[in-house]
Amino acid sequence: MSLAAVGTAAYSRLVPISLMVIGLLVIVVFSYRQTIFAYPTGGGSYVVSRENLGKYPSLVAGGSMLTDYILTVAVSVSGGVAAIISAFSHLAPYRVHMAVGFVLLITLANLRGLKESGSLFAPPTYLYIICLFGLIIYGLFRVFVQDLGPIPHTEPFENELLSGTNSVTLFFFLKAFSSGAVALTGVEAVADGVPAFKKSESKNASRVLIWMAAILGSSFFGLSVLAQHIKPLADEEGEISQTVLAQMAEHVYGGRNIFFFITQFATFGILILAANTAYADFPRLSSIIAKDNYMPRQFMNRGDRLVFSNGVIFLGLAAISLIVVFSGQVTLLIPLYAVGVFTGFTLSQTGMAVRNYKLKDSGWIFKTIVSGFGATTTAFVAGIVVVVKFTDGAWIPAAVIPTLVLSFNAVNRHYTRVRSYLQPTDGYVAPFRTHTVVVLVGSVNQGVLKAVRYAESLRPDRLLALSVIENSDDRQRLQEQWDKFGLSIELDTIVSEYRDLTEPILNRINQIDDLDSDDLITVIIPEFVTSIRSQWLHNQSALAIKARLLFRPNTVVTSVPIVIP
Repeated sequence: MSLAAVGTAAYSRLVPISLMVIGLLVIVVFSYRQTIFAYPTGGGSYVVSRENLGKYPSLVAGGSMLTDYILTVAVSVSGGVAAIISAFSHLAPYRVHMAVGFVLLITLANLRGLKESGSLFAPPTYLYIICLFGLIIYGLFRVFVQDLGPIPHTEPFENELLSGTNSVTLFFFLKAFSSGAVALTGVEAVADGVPAFKKSESKNASRVLIWMAAILGSSFFGLSVLAQHIKPLADEEGEISQTVLAQMAEHVYGGRNIFFFITQFATFGILILAANTAYADFPRLSSIIAKDNYMPRQFMNRGDRLVFSNGVIFLGLAAISLIVVFSGQVTLLIPLYAVGVFTGFTLSQTGMAVRNYKLKDSGWIFKTIVSGFGATTTAFVAGIVVVVKFTDGAWIPAAVIPTLVLSFNAVNRHYTRVRSYLQPTDGYVAPFRTHTVVVLVGSVNQGVLKAVRYAESLRPDRLLALSVIENSDDRQRLQEQWDKFGLSIELDTIVSEYRDLTEPILNRINQIDDLDSDDLITVIIPEFVTSIRSQWLHNQSALAIKARLLFRPNTVVTSVPIVIP
């Protein structure tokens, strides 16, 4: 709909552009159908690139896909909210609040284990398809049979249309094409989510892909023909309160009647389901990348509902951030969406072309040509998107994706370094000849007595108690308590006038360690464990000491908890 901004003559270009987009859709779908059967375990362009193109292309594909799934949530929820606002314009000031609220609801539902159930998702999907094709068929009937004219716009927009030139520059043509090409974004989700289908997974996923392409292509073409005649305005500058589909529905149905509202609610429902799809695919893909040691391993962990909880939470927070930053405006988010989508398309199809060439199985020449042509076409589209929508926000994913690749590499280097450091050589023996145990003492109480008893059970080479005091009176008082309970272990005291605990303890442990380079030091800390509501009444000094000792080599820290009911 970008052509609406350059004059009425531009609407005649909608149908040719839609045919170009549909042609691109056919190419991409054919290539991804090969991917579904070749890689039934899912993973989409990341796995295809990893297996056929190598490390860096796979990381670019992975970064592109993760970015796309985040944008899928942000764009879909924002689009759903826009559909509601188109029906109830008084809700416009709450656009961001509503979008954030819906993302939170979807996130919580997926953390509770929401499944991609056909019985749950089918009714909204069928309702939307019926509403969409009903609008197209009835709209074309009214245009060609009842001579329905264009949508009457307010004077500023009418003047803008009438002042347009009779020719369309290549730049605006390409910009419109790149906007329309975003319609292909759902293809990748099917290839990535093959494991979610019923047996036989690949066959069912392929069938869904074909049906999706048929519905998408025919509806896109029908809407383009209808839009060419009734001329809705795209919300390029955030000045129009209604979506293009809402304008068309209101004009075709003759006002805001029951059919208009059903169309808007059906649009809202399908877009929320589209957002939910990303909640299955993003955690699954992030777990695959984490398994390859390119993302934190926490993304591999499943929660108590057997979902990748960390991936779900990260996706929700990232989508909310985008919605807040871009004020929930779909037209501002779309340019970010397209770059990653077509980068993933390009790498996936290139990978399939390489795979077909290597395997040379039945029909490999035709498959290789189609995948190669598709890769070339989608690479061209990706370039168009970056160039013509660069200032509209396309620069953001163009910068974010390389940054993600660098981050993946940094994570992988860390895991490789840790694995190399921990790998024992042949005949490795831990370098400890002696063992020193230090019990931290504030005063003699049940916790300290239990800690001393535990320390004695370790039978160390050296055992001492260490206490930080303010003056000699504290030393005498502590010694009296020590003698009263008949404690025979060595008592070492450190004077700290300002009652600083951490530094004096660390300094003394360093002095002990200097006596023997092969010594293992165990620091035992008696801790009081109280209820959550009363924890804040205690100074939590044990936590500060443990945090500092954690980074000290050849040091073991043991807590002896005393639970106070």
